[in-house]
Amino acid sequence: MLSLNFYGGINEIGGNKVFLEEGETTLFLDFGTSFARRYLYFEEYLKPRASAGLLDLLEMELLPPLRGIYRDDIAGNALWCRFESSPLYGELTIDGVLLSHAHIDHSGYISFLRQDIPIYSTAMSAFIAKAMQDSGKGDFEKEVCYSIPKEEVDGVIQAASWQKCPAEQRPFRVLDSQGLAPEALKFWRKNPGGRGLQAQELEAAQSLGAFQLKHFPVDHSIFGATAFAVETGSGWVVYTGDLRLHGRRGYLSEKFIESAAQLRPTVLICEGTNVERNQTERTEEEVYDKALETVKEAKALVVADFGPRNVERLLTFRQVAEETNRGLVIMAKDAYLLKAMRYVSQEVPQIESDRVIRIYEDVKAQLDRWEREIRDEYQAKLVTAEEIRNRQDSYILCFSFFDINELPDIMPQEGSIYIYSSSEAHNEEQAMDFRRLHNWLEHFGIRTVGLPVQQDDGEWVIPPNERGLHASGHAIGPELLDLIRNIAPKTLIPIHTEHPDYFVRHLEDTGIEVRLPAYGERMSFP
Repeated sequence: MLSLNFYGGINEIGGNKVFLEEGETTLFLDFGTSFARRYLYFEEYLKPRASAGLLDLLEMELLPPLRGIYRDDIAGNALWCRFESSPLYGELTIDGVLLSHAHIDHSGYISFLRQDIPIYSTAMSAFIAKAMQDSGKGDFEKEVCYSIPKEEVDGVIQAASWQKCPAEQRPFRVLDSQGLAPEALKFWRKNPGGRGLQAQELEAAQSLGAFQLKHFPVDHSIFGATAFAVETGSGWVVYTGDLRLHGRRGYLSEKFIESAAQLRPTVLICEGTNVERNQTERTEEEVYDKALETVKEAKALVVADFGPRNVERLLTFRQVAEETNRGLVIMAKDAYLLKAMRYVSQEVPQIESDRVIRIYEDVKAQLDRWEREIRDEYQAKLVTAEEIRNRQDSYILCFSFFDINELPDIMPQEGSIYIYSSSEAHNEEQAMDFRRLHNWLEHFGIRTVGLPVQQDDGEWVIPPNERGLHASGHAIGPELLDLIRNIAPKTLIPIHTEHPDYFVRHLEDTGIEVRLPAYGERMSFP
């Protein structure tokens, strides 16, 4: 009998962890970080203690107490004695994780799973996840592609000796089994830090245990996103992951809908991030038009702020930069990500030959190895704060809030513009970032476009006349209803949404059963 159990993505956006079991074969659909719940207890300077292993994460219910699926080096026997009385406690094994895309709310807590559990994904998602980990700060919540072995010393969990214990790479199974060049495979096996890497080869796969798998590329705000279909004895289970229909690759999502409908699925697990929105989302082409119009108004520096892994938006501003005879200045992390993605797709610019892209050479006392390699490889592409300060009308800087402290070196001139091309605040921490960002920009006299401002009721809202600089990564309500009706599953299960009742209200006359999941409660399908 097929059963599903949901440990995240319920009445929240993100944190998806869907356990699927039939017979002796088990898997998770995504294993992401639940930011909504994490922000209830933690923030930038108050984090789960790595020295306590999984204790904080289990105690605050950021992870389900499922013995047998987590790394032994951070979840020993003594820990489990504390959680055996939990009503959610269970002991199980899993055969793999189907990773829909590399956003942290879908991938992040793979970090805590046993190192031998295979991760099934597209090649692009695998390379993006590795680039993110390579270029990030060491953090036990972000060990998605490889883990740093831990050991307990006097009751404290700490990283094992880097000289004796290499990092352990997770086995990734690539679903789009295209041939990867030797340079790509070399990148995959490489650890950018001083610690060695016990590497795992990328392997192709079309099945998981007794399950046949299908994957369907979809349009989302990150490359490599895919939907999944799992063939079980009770019929096909289809999982949308995150998707949209209004992006430049909307045709991929349309093709997925057609293909999924042909499977006549028993269950459709569907995201619902934007179900409350009824108006058609802006397309990336409309974002380009608005951005081009805004940049043409700038008399000096332009700063473009958008999601750190939204490469489609980066390419939009690259096009704007070319149209306005400006260089597009990216950070070293962006360059490292583009280099990794280029191994998989020719759609991604080749930095060394691109006539627009430059890399910002910020001043640091010490560079990580990956960053030194980027600077050495792309020496001719580096641009300093002084060069930008002296030719401000020649550049668009791809800066986020966390790069804003570079402005004292650049000293933006009158006529500079800050373009905010991302979403509005979803929590108080982001709202606080907006307050600080406004303070920085007011100090330097930079005009803002698209940046949310605080209303009398405390809400942060983009001024109506400044909208049009962001296209969401998610389909809106009417589009999702059409998707569901076209696929026509026997049962719909909405997740990744704060408004699951929307689907109940709008699908009651379709003959499709809508079942709302509850945390840790099993659903069975004969």
